[in-house]
Amino acid sequence: MSAQTPILEMRHISKTFPGVKALTDVSLQIYPGEIHALMGENGAGKSTLMKILSGAYQADAGGEIRIAGQLVVIDGPLTARQHGIATIYQELSLAPNLSVAENMLLGREHKTGPMIDRGSMEEACRSVLQRLGVHFKPSTKVSELSMAECQLVEIARALIANSRILVMDEPTTSLSSRETEALFALVRQLRAEGLAIIYISHRMAEIYELADRVTVLRDGSYVGTLDRSELSADRLVRMMVGRDLSSFYKKDHDAHGSRGKVILSVRRMGDGARVQDCSFDLHEGEVLGIAGLVGAGRTELARLIYGADLRTSGEVSLDGKPLSIRRPQDAIDSGLVYLTEDRKHLGLFLDLTVRENVNLSVLGRDARMGGVMDLRAAKDRAIAAIKALAIRVASEKVQVGTLSGGNQQKVLLSRLLETKPRVLILDEPTRGVDIGAKSEIYRLIDELARRGVGVIVISSELPEIVGVCDRVLVMREGRLAGEVGGPGNPPITQENIVAIATGMSEEAAA
Repeated sequence: MSAQTPILEMRHISKTFPGVKALTDVSLQIYPGEIHALMGENGAGKSTLMKILSGAYQADAGGEIRIAGQLVVIDGPLTARQHGIATIYQELSLAPNLSVAENMLLGREHKTGPMIDRGSMEEACRSVLQRLGVHFKPSTKVSELSMAECQLVEIARALIANSRILVMDEPTTSLSSRETEALFALVRQLRAEGLAIIYISHRMAEIYELADRVTVLRDGSYVGTLDRSELSADRLVRMMVGRDLSSFYKKDHDAHGSRGKVILSVRRMGDGARVQDCSFDLHEGEVLGIAGLVGAGRTELARLIYGADLRTSGEVSLDGKPLSIRRPQDAIDSGLVYLTEDRKHLGLFLDLTVRENVNLSVLGRDARMGGVMDLRAAKDRAIAAIKALAIRVASEKVQVGTLSGGNQQKVLLSRLLETKPRVLILDEPTRGVDIGAKSEIYRLIDELARRGVGVIVISSELPEIVGVCDRVLVMREGRLAGEVGGPGNPPITQENIVAIATGMSEEAAA
């Protein structure tokens, strides 16, 4: 690969915002036909570097960008596209009211006189869509497509513009495992066709599966680049956060050595469709995992327990007392709280400040005579939460929507913890979160368990389940199909979990 001329060179790139040095002397080389992963914590500078490449930002004086060896000036997104650079952001940028063809050729429409020639546009797009193996038509409205199909439209838009460099920012965040596998196959196909792909992801498994090389940034500076043969979880973690993997998963609590009493008891929980006849116990100070394939019913079970969805059967007891949970507020009042997997739409109020979000669950505590709010108490509570969870924010007055995914998640956790829960259900607690924030969330889970809180962790990341949980329930097709970890059970391993989740353990027993 080194014998080739890089398709992209970014040399000595720095970027300063008022009061903040976002990038310091960062260099990057990308070759044709390679998948080059860009990794680092939120705030490491990945997005800033890619926005400079895409023309959204301008680098400070002294840096340069070369495309196929030629020095170029990228002074805006249009210039970047003219140089063959396409970026697919985590938040897709399609117009849902337009057709696939209209989105693919947005700004470059075919015209016959003053009129847009949609027939010509659809014909021009058809061969690109066939190349990607899609099942929808150029005339299909984007609003009718799934998230995975929308990503294919973004890729098709890059291909029809003859892009040579494709930047993909967290492309699998909203995809199922099957859709992710299909995307991976397409990414490999594009690499084989000679595209240079810059792939940004927090997920180690994706990096191992796809990347030819990995470049790591930390605190706005270049740390190093590893070839595929040099990749290891320990090495990547050390480069990104400056410490070893051995301290990554915290498990200082001892749920099995001094197993606490049953704190939560769930019996015959079901909704008549997606969840059927689920029963289990959670012990005081225990971290209990719920694993399974996508669609197995994990989130649905949690929402039934919490009262977010209507159950057709089931009973819940907390500390031996039956609970009457008809809605989420009943669960919160009883000491049982739930962290949703969709923090942006179902958890946070993005246009409100950190202080307002942290205090939403406990507004009643600050109400004085006459309905006047104690704003000083609310401010002090928010500042204490920022310190306790290491939320990276200038002040408690900052809007939550401006924060990184990891810091948003910690704000939501802070709000839940203000209710002083006995049981905490965490649904995909580190989804879309950088590796540094993951480590802090794992530390918090361990600390809560040491205090005697019962914690349930639902996660699609098996290394996370294995790393943080004392016992794991495995769901398959809406039922609890097996259990690993804990007295008398098989050990917690990825292999044992997958065997139960897929039914292979039953086939082996037969």
